[in-house]
Amino acid sequence: MMEATKGLYILNAGFSFSKGSLNIKLIFFKCVVLLLCHFLYFRRHPTGGSFIRPNKVNFGVDFLTALKNRYVLEDGPEEDGKEQIVTIGNRPVQTIGFDSIIKRQSQLNKLEEISLRNLAVNGAGDKGGIAKACPNIRKVDLSRNLLSSWDDVIDIADQLKNLEVLNLSENKLKFPSGSPSLIGTFSTLKVLVLNQTGITWAEVLRCASGWPVLEELYLESNNIFISERPADVLQMVKLLDLSSNQSIDENQLFLIAYLPRLEQLILSDIGISSLHFPDAGIGCKTSMFPSLQYLVVNDNQISQWSFINELDKLQSLHTLSCMRNPLTAGGKDAQTTRQFIIARIGQLRTLDRCQILPEERRGAELDYRKAFGNEWKKAGGHQNPDKNRPNEEFLAAHPRYQLLCLKYGAPEDEELKTQQPFLLKNQLLTLKIKYPNQLGQNVLEKQLPDSMTIQKVKGLLSRLLKVPVSELQLSYESPKMPGREIELENDQQSLQFYSVESGDCLLVRCS
Repeated sequence: MMEATKGLYILNAGFSFSKGSLNIKLIFFKCVVLLLCHFLYFRRHPTGGSFIRPNKVNFGVDFLTALKNRYVLEDGPEEDGKEQIVTIGNRPVQTIGFDSIIKRQSQLNKLEEISLRNLAVNGAGDKGGIAKACPNIRKVDLSRNLLSSWDDVIDIADQLKNLEVLNLSENKLKFPSGSPSLIGTFSTLKVLVLNQTGITWAEVLRCASGWPVLEELYLESNNIFISERPADVLQMVKLLDLSSNQSIDENQLFLIAYLPRLEQLILSDIGISSLHFPDAGIGCKTSMFPSLQYLVVNDNQISQWSFINELDKLQSLHTLSCMRNPLTAGGKDAQTTRQFIIARIGQLRTLDRCQILPEERRGAELDYRKAFGNEWKKAGGHQNPDKNRPNEEFLAAHPRYQLLCLKYGAPEDEELKTQQPFLLKNQLLTLKIKYPNQLGQNVLEKQLPDSMTIQKVKGLLSRLLKVPVSELQLSYESPKMPGREIELENDQQSLQFYSVESGDCLLVRCS
């Protein structure tokens, strides 16, 4: 390094005396040498760094200083009730009593929820200062600060006896190599957010003994690898977020499958593509994840229906979010995909944040039953229960199909005939129309397109009966489900949505 620097010095010196007659070759040679030295001595290194002036560095402030900087207002004249002008964005806004709101925030001893996000907090500060100044804090956002170790967190939390929610995201924390002494420190903590903190699974388990009542744990983007099963820790956890940890696979998930209270599991963007519960056969329920009700698997590599089939084995699952996966994205018919997911998971009540109404479930299951009816017959399925023996391959691909046949009856040959979808005559439904509350009215028979909305059906009947549309109530009966009447309550949906078929009977009542 010294030789190179010395060479540059001589080169610079020689060059400085040749200003009168610029030498192009010398300039070019100088540039090459400068670039080479920069590459050799100043290139970035994984464990390297840069020199910077001390007065340019922010070394941070303690917790209490940051709290006062954000929430404490200097004493001044009382201005409650007076009009003030504040700027929001680029617009001036008139406010009345705004000052009193700020002053209420300034009473530190009454604060229960605070955010110190991105305020360069580096530690607790003077011992006992936090407990004395703000003893009633329950929720703290300390994300994106300068906390460097778990000991700093303990020093803060130990003074907040009512702490329930703590967000430490984006602090590069050093966690203890052994079990920390945490008796009472996090005794009331219910929600802990550790996104992008660099924590490992082993460190989670070591620290978790100090979180006796923790209910929600967020571990997004930590390169987590689940290496061992939680033993006597995390037993109260109801929500676990493992999103954006690309090392997690289905075998690692089985290590957390027996957390007794786990109700919500968030697995977005972990790269998972397959899932199989080895303890449960076709049509059976797994003993894994016994309390799991809410599952999020967005932004993964799910491309096979076998993944969805396995989810039907979960005992308690009723809410699923499966967006932006190869199976549910691309050029496929989104509505058909949604119907098939609903039909394959019998207990599902919400899919991709949309509630599944009973009418939608019935329509989805009937359409699914019809869509795979020919495949079922080729595999050995039959309308006669004594001859109905589809092979194992079909049952593995469609575990609920036999149950749907019991629920709605086996598909008839007429249903399974291939239709020409673009001919209008193949889209018309022949329906009977009855008026249960009007004795003496003849039963009519009409042909209506299956795409016709309930609103338009009501409009047609309004003209026939000379009754306002608002007074009409529609339902229908199907010969396939004798004794059951299904309401057509959503005017914007079509007859096809409600799975109305030729031969069904529309029931018309006037309110």
